[in-house]
Amino acid sequence: MILSDAAEDYLRHLAHVRRLSPRTVRAYRGDLADVVTVLGDPPLDRVDVEALREWLWQSVQRGHGKATLARRTAAVRGFFAWACETGLIANDPGARLVAPKRGRTLPKVATADGVAELLDALRESAREGDTTDLRDSAILEILYGTGIRVAELCALDLDSFDAGRRTLRVIGKGDKERVVPYGAPAAQALDAYLVRARPVLLARRELREATALFLGARGARIGARSVYDVVARRLGPVVGSTVGAHALRHSAATHLLDGGADLRSVQELLGHASLGTTQVYTHVSNERLAATYRLAHPRA
Repeated sequence: MILSDAAEDYLRHLAHVRRLSPRTVRAYRGDLADVVTVLGDPPLDRVDVEALREWLWQSVQRGHGKATLARRTAAVRGFFAWACETGLIANDPGARLVAPKRGRTLPKVATADGVAELLDALRESAREGDTTDLRDSAILEILYGTGIRVAELCALDLDSFDAGRRTLRVIGKGDKERVVPYGAPAAQALDAYLVRARPVLLARRELREATALFLGARGARIGARSVYDVVARRLGPVVGSTVGAHALRHSAATHLLDGGADLRSVQELLGHASLGTTQVYTHVSNERLAATYRLAHPRA
């Protein structure tokens, strides 16, 4: 079997057996397609670790960052491990493929006061009835109030929330379902959006998206890129720099821990499979404490 055919079988395995998200499958597809292009689509059993190291070195020369290289390496290692387990090859050439070590970076977070001022100002602006402000207010309140991922927000349907209990039913990574609470400000913003903005957005589309909770400017289900733009445009000035899509998620987690929430509860809220993933936010809090100490203590 040639490399490209085996890669297609593996991608189907990821999508239908392991049930990874479409976004993850797309990323792996791109990584494996690059391997096929660089190596020339040889028979699968002709690929050895030296060929894979040459492919990875070319990725380095093209200027890919350490995070991208780590993901690409993980994709290739996973593919060849699967090929070995299923009997397509006798030996796993990816087992000895090592990516450059990733540097540990702490997520950017906004201050609690800064987020509160932003959300309060947006709520006041939304009182005038602007459709975009009403929608953005609801989106930011939900993202900050629940800590859910942007992709999870985009996938929400009208039946995903329980207004009486103030909870959202979220489908996370690996199709894992969890229920997360949200507070009174998010409930008010969501209600205003549903009553005053969503019908206006829905009317802009001929084939109406009857189930999606959040809609884009043209009336279809809102996409992740649009939400990224909302977060960057609204939250960037508060943080004082360019922010990523999950800036409000990072801020929510950090503020929960600052407020005394235990790590396990924050892990459950965020939908992290590993507690180690959640622990990065304790480092964020410690960094902020150290920064405050250095600024405030006369003998720091």
